[in-house]
Amino acid sequence: MKRFVKPVAPPSGFVNTRILRDHFKRQMFMQNEVTTRALKFIARNAALPQKLRLEAQLQLTSMPNYTRANQLKGRCVDTGRGKGVIRDFRLCRYQFRMQAYEGLLPGVKKGVW
Repeated sequence: MKRFVKPVAPPSGFVNTRILRDHFKRQMFMQNEVTTRALKFIARNAALPQKLRLEAQLQLTSMPNYTRANQLKGRCVDTGRGKGVIRDFRLCRYQFRMQAYEGLLPGVKKGVW
């Protein structure tokens, strides 16, 4: 069985399996987000018939795991590290520090007080 069911364009820069997996999950989530939200709305709407709500719930549960939002983890886009990631920049703390020193991050400068 193939690891990635659908073809995915690889991310630019340094690539390892963790980055590939994260990139794949993010792309699949974005592709299926509208469908998932519509099915959730139908399944939770009490004004709709019970049969329609049940069918929407079954479709939701039959969707693959990699299309779900809770599968996404904040990973560093440079190293693939999963801990110590600053969300605004999607960088781990070490890469954030190195890039800030080099002046590559907009609006970030060394704190002096």
